[in-house]
Amino acid sequence: MPPKPVVGILMGSDSDLPIMQEAAVMLQEFGIEYEMTIASAHRTPKKVLEYSQSAERRGLKVIIAGAGWAAHLAGVIASQTTLPVIGVPIDSSSLNGLDALLATAQMPGGVPVATMSLGKAGAKNAGVFAAQIIATADVKIANRLKVHKVEMEREVEDKAKRLLTLTAAPSEKKETEKTPAAAKKKSRRRRWKKKAGAGPEQGSE
Repeated sequence: MPPKPVVGILMGSDSDLPIMQEAAVMLQEFGIEYEMTIASAHRTPKKVLEYSQSAERRGLKVIIAGAGWAAHLAGVIASQTTLPVIGVPIDSSSLNGLDALLATAQMPGGVPVATMSLGKAGAKNAGVFAAQIIATADVKIANRLKVHKVEMEREVEDKAKRLLTLTAAPSEKKETEKTPAAAKKKSRRRRWKKKAGAGPEQGSE
């Protein structure tokens, strides 16, 4: 029997999939089972209510909801369940997602939605945040999160090293160009000293 999903990912439209897929990728990385579906707070309100009210009974621990425009999906879900709800505002409107951001974040007191940033970065963070919630009761997930932190640190350090190499290249090139001339000048000085010392030696003979 396949393991039951513990995270639910909802989106208002199939056009949101390229963005919400980022949350799924992170959950896969941490080895967390999830389910994904499309449900609109405005066009399929009954489905959203049924999903929200049955989520805990079906074994879900966290719900991630992404929507654009008048993004009420996460808020409606939060009103129907005591599970943590993570909202991902999607920049799909002519307002570049400002409307979705405000609709997701500006929840009334008592009905919280953990609102992420806009777009793919927000969806990625939603996956990580869901993992962090689950990790409070799962040591394996907690350890995987620690490894993820270390990998991010290494990635940044590697980028810093590559940047240092690129920025140091011009100066190193200049030093290389100066070296032959300096060596040649030094060689001439040595030859001159040798010649200067040769006169007295011949005279003493």
